[in-house]
Amino acid sequence: MSTLTAPPTQQQIKRFEQIRSQTESICAPLEPEDTVVQPMVDVSPPKWHMAHSTWFFEQFVLQPYLKGYQVFHPSYAFLFNSYYNTVGNRVQRAERSTLTRPPLRDVYAYRRHVNEHIGELLTKANEETLAELMPILELGLQHEQQHQELLVTDIKYILSTNPLLPAYYTQNPSSSPALEAATFLEVPGGVYTIGHTGDGFCFDNELGVHEVLLNDFSVMNRLVTNGEYLAFMQAGGYDDFRFWLDEGLALVRSNNLKAPLYWLEQDGEWMVFTMHGLEPLELNKPVTHISFYEAQAYASWAGKRLLTEFEWEAAAQVYPPATGNFQESGLFEPTAAQPGTGMQQLYGDNWEWTYSAYHPYPGFSTAPGALGEYNGKFMINQMVLRGGSCATPASHIRTTYRNFFHPDKRWQYTGIRLAE
Repeated sequence: MSTLTAPPTQQQIKRFEQIRSQTESICAPLEPEDTVVQPMVDVSPPKWHMAHSTWFFEQFVLQPYLKGYQVFHPSYAFLFNSYYNTVGNRVQRAERSTLTRPPLRDVYAYRRHVNEHIGELLTKANEETLAELMPILELGLQHEQQHQELLVTDIKYILSTNPLLPAYYTQNPSSSPALEAATFLEVPGGVYTIGHTGDGFCFDNELGVHEVLLNDFSVMNRLVTNGEYLAFMQAGGYDDFRFWLDEGLALVRSNNLKAPLYWLEQDGEWMVFTMHGLEPLELNKPVTHISFYEAQAYASWAGKRLLTEFEWEAAAQVYPPATGNFQESGLFEPTAAQPGTGMQQLYGDNWEWTYSAYHPYPGFSTAPGALGEYNGKFMINQMVLRGGSCATPASHIRTTYRNFFHPDKRWQYTGIRLAE
């Protein structure tokens, strides 16, 4: 990672407070009972997210740098460590729903305790200590923003498994703009620099700046819509082996998949579960909650393909970023492309599956100690996604950001951008 290491300013302290409070704002509409549910292994209970992101600051900032600091509870490192083997034993991921204790009120008290001591540390630490701890503090904030995104997607899945299909919050129906015509924008071939440059923050998987040689290609000006994906379904796309990778076809058949996650057919009409409850499917909105396999099959059916992650980054360099629909909008759902020219929805709305395996860049190396476990050990059997989603904080995304999931995953806001 790289970040500024100057002594903290009031603006930086305010940013710490804002990011920490945003996590609690996301959880505010929930009932206490909602915060302990784990309907599948990929989903973590919201209470666990709030405690884990707090433990991160306690473990990696307060204990090493605040003299005399006493942990809030001696068992919390075991309860709320995620995957840091260097730190010690932990509750296994599939068992996080067993943590009915500590109660939710204790988790909020834990968050207040750690926040107060971070404030004390930033006030007391000398310049040398601050220079050492500020990059770790920044990593903690970026880590918390990752968990904010996971909170949104996990809450949606949790509520979707409740027979009442409760809304996270209700919203008056709004009309989508007219369908933005699909066009393909040219990206010239040549040598492109890939990876993070400059002084701002990045994760270690964005480093190893290197050049790639690309051929000419073109990229769709917006994301694939529900209506376009529905045409694939109605044409028998889920049943036609010609469009599927073998693993994808096996997944479809073994799970009897016929539509994206959260789609429900009622009386011949498609409905979709959203953060606002069950709603009629809006054809002009981007299709979301699909696996890599579904994205690839759709692209094959459409006679196109998916971008590689290097092509995505090159397109982002050629076409300047437009304002996207991020977490800050409070919608927590993708929105239809707005009429206009140029590249739409490149940032926000949906993470975009690429046809690139999640591998290290040239020269990649892991940091020593526990923080070296952050990304490197996951660089196998996963695909790269780019661009952020409606659950991503706007300040958290950048052109070089590399998200990654196994190709069968559907609970994240994932969509399709075509290339040719």
